[in-house]
Amino acid sequence: MTPTIRPIVVVLIATLTFAFGCAQPPATQPETTSPPPSVARDAQQRPVETEPVADNVAVGQPSTVRPEAERKAELSRGRAQLDSIVVAGSGIAQNHYGYIPPHPLPSPVNRENYAEINANPVHRASETPVSTLSIDVDTGAYANVRRWLNDGQLPPQDAVRVEELINYFSYDYDAPRQRNVPFSVSHEIAPAPWNTNNYLLHVGIQGYVPPTRDIPNANLVFLIDVSGSMNTPNKLELLKSSLAMLTKQLGKDDRVSIVVYAGASGVVLEPTPGNQRATIIAALKRLQAGGSTNGAAGIELAYLMAEQAFIEDGINRVLIATDGDFNVGTVNIEMLKDLIEDKRKSGIALTTLGFGTGNYNDHLMEQLADVGNGNYAYIDTLNEARKVLVDELSATMLTIAKDVKIQIEFNPAVVAEYRLIGYENRLLNREDFNNDKVDAGEIGAGHTVTAVYEVSLVDGKGQLTDPLRYQTAESVADTSGEIAFLRLRYKQPNAEQSALIEAPIHRRDVIDRVSAASENFRFSAAVAAFAQTLRGGRYTGNYDYAAIETLARESRGTDPHGYRSEFVSLVALADSLSQTAPIAHVRDPD
Repeated sequence: MTPTIRPIVVVLIATLTFAFGCAQPPATQPETTSPPPSVARDAQQRPVETEPVADNVAVGQPSTVRPEAERKAELSRGRAQLDSIVVAGSGIAQNHYGYIPPHPLPSPVNRENYAEINANPVHRASETPVSTLSIDVDTGAYANVRRWLNDGQLPPQDAVRVEELINYFSYDYDAPRQRNVPFSVSHEIAPAPWNTNNYLLHVGIQGYVPPTRDIPNANLVFLIDVSGSMNTPNKLELLKSSLAMLTKQLGKDDRVSIVVYAGASGVVLEPTPGNQRATIIAALKRLQAGGSTNGAAGIELAYLMAEQAFIEDGINRVLIATDGDFNVGTVNIEMLKDLIEDKRKSGIALTTLGFGTGNYNDHLMEQLADVGNGNYAYIDTLNEARKVLVDELSATMLTIAKDVKIQIEFNPAVVAEYRLIGYENRLLNREDFNNDKVDAGEIGAGHTVTAVYEVSLVDGKGQLTDPLRYQTAESVADTSGEIAFLRLRYKQPNAEQSALIEAPIHRRDVIDRVSAASENFRFSAAVAAFAQTLRGGRYTGNYDYAAIETLARESRGTDPHGYRSEFVSLVALADSLSQTAPIAHVRDPD
């Protein structure tokens, strides 16, 4: 018997005992239910409290005897009360002195939603020599993985998008030499840390950083989810603090509007000059959460506000801040994408900022940003908000190139196999590269983008597939030592026709030792290894967290904000959790 039940039972036993003691026993004793031995012992060990004798009753004077029917009725009421005892909140009931074990409370259902990711396969260069992809500057997956690890769980494998972990970090690539070309392209090739029989081909893009005076004015619409699902400190309250940090970066010629949505949508702040910070902050502080989530209605209203305050040749952007738990209105993802795609043609981009846990819709947040010519970030701490909305504000807000595509043609005379690490949901068809109607990723001012291929050379020992038995080797036009040929297409922000950049990658460029590679190469390789290991390590062999931690620590380089040092700590944390904690599981979406 639990400590909570015992005092109640003892008092009732005492009351019933007193009632039996006052009554004249009938000729035939009624059959009663005996309490369990533990209850009987408790009753014997505790003194029985009885009612005091009234002062006006003389000692030895007989008391008035109640009728038999009244005594039986009182006894029956006492038993009925005892039978119905339930301690609220404990799940424990008492029935005829019997004990019913508590039912275990069900574990909370994790309703987070992630798109399924299947790792890119190995391709033979003689069969499929061309790889085409859209670049990706999203970083949401890294911050989300960090949140899972800091909460004491290994993340679901589908939450780990390798390219977003790699691109969370900035790399020291050469700056563009010509202002009319918005970024530079570099490459490096050295042994793969997890398989020194193979090589990693590292392609890096560095975006142009304009002087502060050349950054155009901004028209920003904060679209804020105030539905009931946002009513936790790590959602709406963190969101308000994050957007308040952004307002410090705005000036008098910038404009800020605030639109909210729950079951319905509404305008909280009409377009307001960016230097009226007190007015903007006051509007944010008034926000409270409650109701269902009609995200589509909010998005439509936010675009109307952006059109109302549109700045020609400026930054026009909607920033939607939500957990992505849309549950009323237009909830079909394809319909939402069509809505946003139609609006982006007017020159208004969409950035998604994700918040919260438990019902977080990562899949939706990533897709909306992609189709809205924007980027996706997950905000788990104020420090992350500072990174995205303060330190990297220009990269987040100012697009310097759009529809950026990478295509690499591998030379079968030199390369036997290759595989692209990450970018599974950014793959394009070969013919999409030259088709300017096909949408691709955008690059913000100062952004760095990295793509990594694992390559096995013809004379190497790291090949995973066999050549086809009946295929005749085709002649190669140029066997002078080119490993691959790199092509990159992009459009200027307001252009509809793409420009082309091309560069050969020679075998003489190969570095023979990992330790001789640049810090950019080694650190990005460590992040790639970490992400692949979190996803099961299908291609990384026995390369473990300890080796990843060592490689990352030795290649941290200049780390002014501590992001790389934090990564080293996360690798150590994942190592510990891999030995004690299971991989988190989320409920499949209905």
